[in-house]
Amino acid sequence: MGEAKAKRPGFDWRGAGDVLGMLVVLAGLAALFGRFSDHFWSVQTVKTIVNQSADLTALAVGMTLVLVIAGIDLSVGSVMALCGAVLGVAMVDWDLPLPVALLLCLATGGACGLINGFITVHWSIPSFIVTLGMLESARGATYLVTRSETKYVGARVEWLSHPIAGLGASASFLIALAMVVLGHVLLTRTVMGRYMIAIGTNEEAVRLSGVNPNPTKLWTFVISGLCAAAAAVFQVSRVSSADPNAGVGLELGAIAAVVIGGTSLMGGRGSVLRSFLGVLVIAVLQTGLDHVGASEPSKRLISGAVIVLAVVADVHRGRWAGSARKLAGRLRRGTRPSS
Repeated sequence: MGEAKAKRPGFDWRGAGDVLGMLVVLAGLAALFGRFSDHFWSVQTVKTIVNQSADLTALAVGMTLVLVIAGIDLSVGSVMALCGAVLGVAMVDWDLPLPVALLLCLATGGACGLINGFITVHWSIPSFIVTLGMLESARGATYLVTRSETKYVGARVEWLSHPIAGLGASASFLIALAMVVLGHVLLTRTVMGRYMIAIGTNEEAVRLSGVNPNPTKLWTFVISGLCAAAAAVFQVSRVSSADPNAGVGLELGAIAAVVIGGTSLMGGRGSVLRSFLGVLVIAVLQTGLDHVGASEPSKRLISGAVIVLAVVADVHRGRWAGSARKLAGRLRRGTRPSS
């Protein structure tokens, strides 16, 4: 038998198409809103987009990992609110120092993720149902913890969201960027990341190969909960208070950003870096709508349409990437594509 030749990896047309598509969308949105608003093209607008997207960025990191393993986490908005409530109560009512309050906040998010993961993995209940229950439970716990009152924290945390002098970006945004990098490294450069992709592609094949997928799935939900806790810190610092109504519907924004970034709802494929570009698309859209004076119902209508279009694009993305590979193959062979 002759020696088999190693197949050289081809160009990632699907990933390149996702990035190119998002850059085109970003440019188109910027041009559109710049045309209808005299103040959209300004340094202040860029600062607003950057510094108000830290919480959604953190949620998108965790959501990407959960979707990669073919799960979903609908509870991130409510968990974020609960973690923010714990942070606010710890600092205002209990007068605890910031580091201790931050640890309690992170522990709350990790505990919510652990509950989601444990029930999903060990009782084989779909994550959609489990996290939907957590969405309601965490919101109810938030109202109980705060007694339905907003906790005004003030300057003890708001410095995290203030733009750094000479840089323009806040510490919250820089931390969120670090989370994006860490999430990308986890997904692409670690054994756990390879297990995540394999589980999302074919969990039964992973199990038959001798690898127990349950620990990886469990830790993925814990990471999502920790990301929601980090988002709570960013959100509380930005508004200087812990609002029990915070994060309502934010899970839909996170899902939309992640799907726009090319992460498959069916699992097995995703990119944290491209999810961050999806967050920027959502942030530019929301900021632009504010600049042109769109009403709240109009914003919700447009945001819903974006989510639907993102899902449609996700369904047809594989077909488009296949067409691009065929076209590239014809061009390499020097043949003209048939009309």
